Amino acid sequence: MKKVLAIAAGSVLAACGGGDSTEVSGDPFCQAVLPRVAAYMEQARSQHPTPSDPRYGGTVVIGSIGEVADGLNSAISADHSSTQHQQFVGLMTLVNYDAQLNAQPYLAESWEISEDGRAITFHIRQDVYWHDGERTDANDVAFTYEVVTDPLTAFPNAAFWDHYVKEPEGVEVIDDFTVRISLEPHSEFLDPFRTLGILPEHLLRDVPHDQLAQHPFGEQCPVGNGPFVFVEHRSQDRWVFEANPAFPAALGGRPFVDRYVYRIIPEQTTLLTELLTENIDVYLAPRPDQAQQILDDPNLELLAYTFRNYVFVGWNSRKPQLSDARVRRAITMATNREEIVQAILLGYGTVANSGVPPFHWAYDDENVPTLAYDPTAARALLDEAGWRDRDGDGVRESADGTRLSFSIKYNTGNQQRQDVAEIMQAQLAQVGIEARPQVVEWATLLQQINTPTLRDFDGVVMGWVTEFKLNDMDLFHSARIDQPYAWVGTHNPEIDRLLEQLSVTVDREEAKEVWREYQAAIVEEQPYTYFYFPDRLDGVNRRVRGAVMDARGEWLNIKDWYIDPASR
Repeated sequence: MKKVLAIAAGSVLAACGGGDSTEVSGDPFCQAVLPRVAAYMEQARSQHPTPSDPRYGGTVVIGSIGEVADGLNSAISADHSSTQHQQFVGLMTLVNYDAQLNAQPYLAESWEISEDGRAITFHIRQDVYWHDGERTDANDVAFTYEVVTDPLTAFPNAAFWDHYVKEPEGVEVIDDFTVRISLEPHSEFLDPFRTLGILPEHLLRDVPHDQLAQHPFGEQCPVGNGPFVFVEHRSQDRWVFEANPAFPAALGGRPFVDRYVYRIIPEQTTLLTELLTENIDVYLAPRPDQAQQILDDPNLELLAYTFRNYVFVGWNSRKPQLSDARVRRAITMATNREEIVQAILLGYGTVANSGVPPFHWAYDDENVPTLAYDPTAARALLDEAGWRDRDGDGVRESADGTRLSFSIKYNTGNQQRQDVAEIMQAQLAQVGIEARPQVVEWATLLQQINTPTLRDFDGVVMGWVTEFKLNDMDLFHSARIDQPYAWVGTHNPEIDRLLEQLSVTVDREEAKEVWREYQAAIVEEQPYTYFYFPDRLDGVNRRVRGAVMDARGEWLNIKDWYIDPASR
């Protein structure tokens, strides 16, 4: 039987964590859990002394422009870097993928599928402990499943669970280390368990699911079970983690580095300077125009690889200026995307016409229609839709006098997205559209676009990271219009039908034709102006050894990174 820790939620003024931190947040939850984490880590260090291998020791510092916006709260995570920290840093997922994208054991040491394909039974490792000393078990898995499949939680990737039986009927704890989850047979069913960090049932089970998003566990005092232990979070400045000495030896034991620091530096010129002057070891996602400086520095290397993301401008169809698909198509046709991509990416990427990335088996650049740059046709479409320059000021108006004017938001510190917004502003002006670039801090922007009751934007420049199981249900299906990722408010019965068909079409050859139809429908609807699939770039100091980064993520094997002893 697990010990239960009394918890309470409340506001805080400052946050810090376990390890050697001496201050404790004023929140009652944090006051209760952080001393237990500190005590367990002290005990673990004495029981698991650092090996004498010279690879152990030192601090690795990663710099990026944005916050880990959702911290370690996997129940509400809508941010790529947060999900990566949950997968590879502070929490553990049931499975990982190898380089060939085959599922491998992680927190689940094994699993089996029932003969009828309607149940997965996971067998949980018995040597994994939460950072406060409680052992991770099947109850944690069941609890996490119940949380993320409960609509009250508002789990952002609701489509993950479309073919799973929802809580509580969908999950059964067989014994302390065995849990069975029920589902309808479908393809790539393990993919959700690659990204979902398991949460501590003993700490969060009394928290109402609709209050988890505000709970201090995520950003103020998270308690994980992964290779790194939370130490400190200074909002908009840094996250600090230390090596977990009790991480299972069978999974590689404690990480090589003593500490991992994630710094938020919301300006890419400053990030490059910090990398060149060795104040950070890794610069995540430098701009293509910064790549040559990294390549020219003998102390640095540039990692470039195919990734899972694309950049687009999403159009809020709830706004009258953007409610007509003809207007959205005209916007795309008035934008010279090829010219913008060449100017911004400098060869590190390709133009996108839909959200199917070039590495995906459904990608088809020959048979899917596209919208070419054609300002003349764009003007004709706008005329047809009733938008004309009625007063001669250069901006079109509707019959009731509404100006074809809107803002395009982008996040602080992202020069590429700023460039997209500003170039669009100039190009759209040529066809009588007034677009106004507007910069917003990253976490604030996420709140503005993700909150269903807010949707405070007209257009927004964003990046989207696909999963290996490509699924646009949460983006464009009308049944999800009040979910976090339904930014654009698409309500198209044909798109709904095709998305539903894709979700149950297992055979890839059959699915390819459906994907072609779906992408053609997306081109017609044009909820996004798709821009490009960029190559992922990362600048890494050569003193960091063993770093592997690919389409699975940048933090993929951070527990195996080590600092060259001669460079510490």
